[in-house]
Amino acid sequence: MSTPLWAQSATTLAKMIRSKEVSSREVVSAHLDRIEAINGRVRALTAVLADSALAAADAADRTEPQGPFHGVPFSIKENIDCRGSATTQGLPALKDAIPTVDGPTVERMKAAGAIPLARTNLPEMGLRIDTENPLHGRTFNPWNPAVAVGGSSGGEGAALATGMSPLGLGNDIGGSLRNPAFCCGITSIKATPGRIPWALSLVPAEQTVAYGLMISEGPMARTVADVKAAYDVLVGWHPRDPFSVDAGRGAFPPVPKRAALVTEIPGVTLPEAFVEAIQRAGAILAEAGWEVVPAVPPELPRVHEVWAQLLLGDVLPNGPMLEAVMSPPAVAMLGKLAERFPAEAMGPDVVHRERYRLMQAWSAFFQETPLMIGPGWTDFPFPIGADLDPEHGIDTTLDRLRFVTPGNLLGLPAMPVPLGIADGLPVAVQIYADRWREDLCFEAAALLEAAVGTLTPIDPRA
Repeated sequence: MSTPLWAQSATTLAKMIRSKEVSSREVVSAHLDRIEAINGRVRALTAVLADSALAAADAADRTEPQGPFHGVPFSIKENIDCRGSATTQGLPALKDAIPTVDGPTVERMKAAGAIPLARTNLPEMGLRIDTENPLHGRTFNPWNPAVAVGGSSGGEGAALATGMSPLGLGNDIGGSLRNPAFCCGITSIKATPGRIPWALSLVPAEQTVAYGLMISEGPMARTVADVKAAYDVLVGWHPRDPFSVDAGRGAFPPVPKRAALVTEIPGVTLPEAFVEAIQRAGAILAEAGWEVVPAVPPELPRVHEVWAQLLLGDVLPNGPMLEAVMSPPAVAMLGKLAERFPAEAMGPDVVHRERYRLMQAWSAFFQETPLMIGPGWTDFPFPIGADLDPEHGIDTTLDRLRFVTPGNLLGLPAMPVPLGIADGLPVAVQIYADRWREDLCFEAAALLEAAVGTLTPIDPRA
């Protein structure tokens, strides 16, 4: 039996449409049928843009290919502007917040010929590493509905993993592209901040300091090739994002083919399956000619602490506004974070000096060892709701992010790659490189995927 259209990769679909092997309408219709069959079980999609998607597909079929994703559908997280559908941020108060313009990433995907298919779920204001909100409810992990799907781009993770969408857009300030990828068995890239532009047309539209320094928009997909193709479409300066750049897109000087394996994270003990996956990744790279060495990254606990202080320095002053629009459990979680990381413990001058010092230390590390491979989360996905537990929820979140937050604080490109299954759940490694060296992440990720294959799409498991 041939592979159904909904199970094909985005780049394969683009080739099939370009060669007229299939029509865009057939591709969009196949995904709409898959959504009808699957979404009720995982609740990943919050709005299905069926009419406009079919109309755009018909238009694509009447014209010659206009870009690399001509006629291919894609999904969009509900904190990214897409004209004609609400940018809700997961909040009932924003259920009718229709943007006036597309976000830069949506604009660029459309210019590449891609067709908006659906909006995807997220936690309130993107401030959890699981996906649930009072507006749309919970998104379930298709591998096991009893555990977290990841967040904040959790709707994207579940939609891609189940074949309801071939390609998605999300963003990441604390692992929000990577966390769902770890939990759902897909891949993504958190690029160097500035690589891919970000802008909103709705309140809150202005970038705060932490967001300007740490947030990354980016693609999510089931294959490395799809993520790379979308990344190539999305990168570059945009007039609406003053932090966006065109820098570093040319050739880089040769670097040593040396990769560091990180199998120990201070403060936690990695599951055996995670250590085995990291070692397997090292063996694959060694077979491809890389020198593989064990390593301890510079000052991981301090990186984690400074990330929290920088992010919360922006979030917590907005407490009264957040209390007015967010659910009590989510507000209580923010209160616990404020207790753990009080503003007076690290003033803004210290935060930024420490960030600069740590960026230098990691860049020095990467001069000797240009690639780093370690865990995604430091443990398996937690039971749903455990991150809101009044006693232990903060540690449930913070402990899992100990190897995630360096990507945000230090502005590093990072890429999760699934390497297998343990206890019925995906197991992934995370690839890091120095700022602007996304090319190294893609190179290593392609080697790992070629050796192991992909884990998705799957039907949701009971």
